[in-house]
Amino acid sequence: MAQIKEEQLKQAYAATMQRLERIRNHLDKRPRSGRLSGKVAIITGCGSLSGIGRATAMQFAHEGVKHIYVCDIDDENLPSLKEDITKRYPEVKCTAIASDAADEASVTSIIDQAISDNGHLDIFFANAARATGAPISATDVEDLETTHRINVTSCFLACKYASAAMAKAGGSKTESSGSIILTASVAGLRSGAGSVDYSASKAAVISLAQTTAWQLQRSNIRVNAVCPGLIETGMTLPTFEMARERGTAGKIGQLNPTARYGVAQEIANAVTFLASDEASYVNGVALPVDGGLQASLPVVPGKFH
Repeated sequence: MAQIKEEQLKQAYAATMQRLERIRNHLDKRPRSGRLSGKVAIITGCGSLSGIGRATAMQFAHEGVKHIYVCDIDDENLPSLKEDITKRYPEVKCTAIASDAADEASVTSIIDQAISDNGHLDIFFANAARATGAPISATDVEDLETTHRINVTSCFLACKYASAAMAKAGGSKTESSGSIILTASVAGLRSGAGSVDYSASKAAVISLAQTTAWQLQRSNIRVNAVCPGLIETGMTLPTFEMARERGTAGKIGQLNPTARYGVAQEIANAVTFLASDEASYVNGVALPVDGGLQASLPVVPGKFH
């Protein structure tokens, strides 16, 4: 009986891996809708080859964004991202910028450049992040402040300066409008899902999105937070590598009803929706994209089956 159960788990894991690969590569077959046509977008935190920022930049280009600015403090991988976008979507203009998302002068410079180049700004996705992964006993004040600066200050600057730019008409834009999306986390919604510096910062990001949305009332500028669950990215890579070395990769993500972890493309899909006019009545929301983790108690395999 145990052997049968083990074989079933292996088959389920293999099927899950195939599904995740299809999700990663869905842009190869998905028709282009043009739902971001004519829009100008800025994305921070695009430096990871397997990250949410890079996946979202590709998704924005696929959906017809006019001009996209991809930014990261570590610009090593930005040239390849720009090359991928321009090769695949030659009509989309892509500008890569080495920039500190938590530095006021850097953020205002990028926004000013976007306005100068295009006359307007429509989307700002604040995605820069870091975490120590340490318990509170091993977390010092410097760790806490550094995480807060990267995770929270970057989102504050995006909200403050992007909203001011979005409120101005210019180019093809005739009125105040825009979408600001902040990367939060399920760790900001429920304790225990991350280190203390990371969880506290992501709770602050959610509050920042909701408070800013309220303060920007009647502006037609929406502010939302996306809250990823366990996603395979550069930040979580050590967890996945450790599991694979132990032969337990199939158990990652088993505590949620979907019974798997997520990939960056799935967050990019949610961010693209929030950035688009399809989400015109979605404002001040902390959107979990977590396989159902927030909607349930932890799933115990075999329980209630």
